[in-house]
Amino acid sequence: MTGFGVDEAGKGPVLGSMIAAAVFVADRSILPDGIADSKRLSPARRESLATTLRKREGIGVGVAEITTDRIDDPETDMNSLTVEAHARALEAAARDSDGVPATADIHCDACDTDADRFARRVADACSLEVSVEATHGADDEDPLVGAASIIAKVERDAHVSALSEGYGDVGSGYPSDPTTRAFLENYVETHGELPPCARRSWSTCADVLAAAEQTSLEGF
Repeated sequence: MTGFGVDEAGKGPVLGSMIAAAVFVADRSILPDGIADSKRLSPARRESLATTLRKREGIGVGVAEITTDRIDDPETDMNSLTVEAHARALEAAARDSDGVPATADIHCDACDTDADRFARRVADACSLEVSVEATHGADDEDPLVGAASIIAKVERDAHVSALSEGYGDVGSGYPSDPTTRAFLENYVETHGELPPCARRSWSTCADVLAAAEQTSLEGF
């Protein structure tokens, strides 16, 4: 059956952009074997599947990026930005596949406690006339959403790799990652400010700045 799957990666990190991806298939039977939630796959397997998805005839792929500047904008919030990301990725996949067939199912991984509300918001935010379904855990239960999660994760990983090339090892970008925390602390100690790739509105950044200020005061 014709359909679109949509998912995101990088909603929770303190560093870098959030990435959403949508995958269109003319028929679900053409999805490659081994599709699963990206978190269940090794990086090498994700890379291989992402390459296949992008190259296989009958499959369209769309990606949307939400930058740190957008994330830090006080006029918005992460729920709204996730809705926007899903809608923009869906539009991009539709362009890559020459439109949305009338028979296409559109399934998103719900990024809201109320899955139906999330589906309505994505449909409303999309410039296309679409009906959207959203469910929790869709990336684990629907291979098409799983395919989108793979594309999103591979794109997010590439984004983080690019940050590491520019700044040195930044880790995964998640607040719980000691490498990421050390990168932020060292950067602030050296430059007196947060790096441009940091989500300045995150509490982790506030904690790092506060700790650096306290250390500075203790030095007097």
